[in-house]
Amino acid sequence: MSRLNMNPSLSRSVGLYSPQAWTGIVVVTVLLASLPALNLLFPAGHTLHISSFAISLIGKFLCYALAALALDLVWGYTGILSLGHGLFFALGGYAHGMYLMRAAKPSPEMLPDFMGFLSWKSFPWFWSFTENFWYAMFLVVFVPGLLAFVFGYFAFRSRIKGVYFSIITQALTFAAMLLFFRNETGFGGNNGFTDFKKILGFSITSADTRAVLYWVSLATLLGSLILARAITQSKLGRVLTAIRDSESRLRFLGYEPLGFKLFIWTISAILCAIAGALYVPQVGIINPSEMSTENSIEMVIWVATGGRGTLIGPIIGAGTINGLKTWFTSVFPEFWLYALGLIFVLVTLFLPQGIVGLARQISNRLRRAKS
Repeated sequence: MSRLNMNPSLSRSVGLYSPQAWTGIVVVTVLLASLPALNLLFPAGHTLHISSFAISLIGKFLCYALAALALDLVWGYTGILSLGHGLFFALGGYAHGMYLMRAAKPSPEMLPDFMGFLSWKSFPWFWSFTENFWYAMFLVVFVPGLLAFVFGYFAFRSRIKGVYFSIITQALTFAAMLLFFRNETGFGGNNGFTDFKKILGFSITSADTRAVLYWVSLATLLGSLILARAITQSKLGRVLTAIRDSESRLRFLGYEPLGFKLFIWTISAILCAIAGALYVPQVGIINPSEMSTENSIEMVIWVATGGRGTLIGPIIGAGTINGLKTWFTSVFPEFWLYALGLIFVLVTLFLPQGIVGLARQISNRLRRAKS
């Protein structure tokens, strides 16, 4: 531990949140948690009423924020740029979607419509027990976690890093997308899973169910933020930032980076998969397009815009970019990708530390002006 403290930049990179920052987080959390209550308590047309569409939209943003937080752990703190986190997000969504597809039928033994269209007589082996909600939740964690662990083990053991690692993760995600597009894989092909009706016996379209899904998403995001903060401020966090700043020097000091990188990579994949699992019932669909290269790149832009290596920055970035996307695609839908690229260029050139970095600069200048 003392050997890592020899480099002061490592300690600075794992900064503590101030009490004021955590007070702000608590206030924002309480405000967000109150929104579904406004939807349930006040009728449509009332000044305080929040529409069901807005609740679903913000719930979706919370899932995106969780995915951005997961990516920040490996990119912002460990220096591992992944262009394949869309794969883990989609796998979590598909695992939950399998349960939702079976819950939509009068009997869980009835085949989904796409299997009937292909003249299948029974479920494939990997659909076994997916009528059980808790088994599906186990798959949400286990499948992406196992894939990340196996892939990460061979990649990190081979000391693949930098742009080469990014390209490999992108290629893996693209290959998985092509696989899931095929009808014979048993995941609905191009259409994926949709037409969900129930979750744990409750109507998935009811306002009460949507409110619960929203609250679960918010609680998961807050719990993941606390977990990520605990990791980054521990000795493990110092080792992770040492890997980011100078992996070769860390190895010279006697630390083997493989286990540390593999741990945080797997944790990040699991958090991203949980985000996908929460996303699917709120949006009502999951298909292979969630694995597209564009989606993984968008996650990187969320983190960069908010401020990587800050934990709270990616959450802010995800909300900001997706809020802008919602407005922009309703006005100029054909120009959104150009606008997104422009945002990334401007952030890279003028806001290298993101929105959080800009806020810190302004705060420091005001403090110096007062003194």
